[in-house]
Amino acid sequence: MRKDGILTSIRLGVNSLLLHKLRSGLTTLGVLFGTSSVIAMLAIGEGASYQAQQQIKELGSQNVILRSVKPPEEPNQGSQRTRVLSYGLTRADLERIEESFPSITEIVPGRLAAQELRYQDRLVPSPRILATTPLWQEVTGRKVNQGRFLTASDMRGAKNVCVLGIDVARELFLFQDPVGKRVKLGADYFEVVGTIWPRLRFESDAPGAGEDTTREVFIPLTTSDQWFGDLNVKMRAGSFDMEQVELHELMIGIVDPADVVGVADAARTMLAKFHDQADYEVVVPLELLAQAEETKRIFNIVLGSIAGISLLVGGIGIMNVMLATVTERTREIGIRRALGAKRRHIVSQFLVETVVLSVGGGALGVLLGLLIPKLVEIYSDMPTLVTPGAPLLAFGISAGVGILFGIYPAWRASHMDPVEALRHE
Repeated sequence: MRKDGILTSIRLGVNSLLLHKLRSGLTTLGVLFGTSSVIAMLAIGEGASYQAQQQIKELGSQNVILRSVKPPEEPNQGSQRTRVLSYGLTRADLERIEESFPSITEIVPGRLAAQELRYQDRLVPSPRILATTPLWQEVTGRKVNQGRFLTASDMRGAKNVCVLGIDVARELFLFQDPVGKRVKLGADYFEVVGTIWPRLRFESDAPGAGEDTTREVFIPLTTSDQWFGDLNVKMRAGSFDMEQVELHELMIGIVDPADVVGVADAARTMLAKFHDQADYEVVVPLELLAQAEETKRIFNIVLGSIAGISLLVGGIGIMNVMLATVTERTREIGIRRALGAKRRHIVSQFLVETVVLSVGGGALGVLLGLLIPKLVEIYSDMPTLVTPGAPLLAFGISAGVGILFGIYPAWRASHMDPVEALRHE
């Protein structure tokens, strides 16, 4: 087809659409919303996945985390007034791991203490008090907000110092600077030497009644040994529950990322040998990262499929309108054929109309699809991420859908009998 013939087809197609502005506009909306939903859903899915992966990376992809897990209680234990439940990781586990794994850079123990935290008349009833060593910050990569973290001097002297999670600091001190202030932890006073930014939660961190996993307080492990010991006492329905846990957490740093999975498997085997019950868990951020990436892929496929259905509905709308248009313009088609128009001219005219509808709707849909993620971030505080391929993919599908669903109406129009078309009223 010559250039002037193409321009004529485009002009005729656009003029035909302008004769029915409302119908053309409503048809375009189907493609518009389908395109925008593809971009928006992929952006929301990418944002959620990116946030999860970043949080997992902050734990350190070269770390293995061992944690004590309280075993399920046996039915006959509930009738006892006072009982001591001993479970979890031990100092012997720590020594065995240090001696057995040469690829470890450092191993950081941690133990939880159940104490109230007070400052003047303000109370944090159940903070997450973690007694640990100065290496904990280095292994986890957590950022200090104010002051400093624990030091070797604090450990040697078993000093009464603490580092507060930023949410605890704000709750106790409001707009004051907490560094240098003294807080009451249990029956003893501790000096606040710094504050630290929040941490990532795990499913195993599910809080008990009245507990909040984000309220963190860090103290030297030697200080905890001196003041609190291994026993945690809880009162429940008139009975005392005493739990004896030597270590609640062991965080292992690995030299080579390739050794992470191997060390984790070896740690599972070792713990299973020396523990009669499954009172521990092994968490591998590297495995979590791989799972997060696989979840992201599946999530994007599901969201993209749902949004693709919207585009399919828009394409069906275009096909329906174009079939109605062909019926309305039967006499016009007959006149054009009688005056010498060939079938390819009729096909090109109707295909131009479908392409204008789909491409126009797709272009507007891309703009709306880029706007929706921004609004989601503003009003829901949910991160979104628009990848360069998402608008191109959505626009390409919208244009392809328009052409695909416009072929049959155009073919039907071009194959009409000119004589029968002229007789149509």
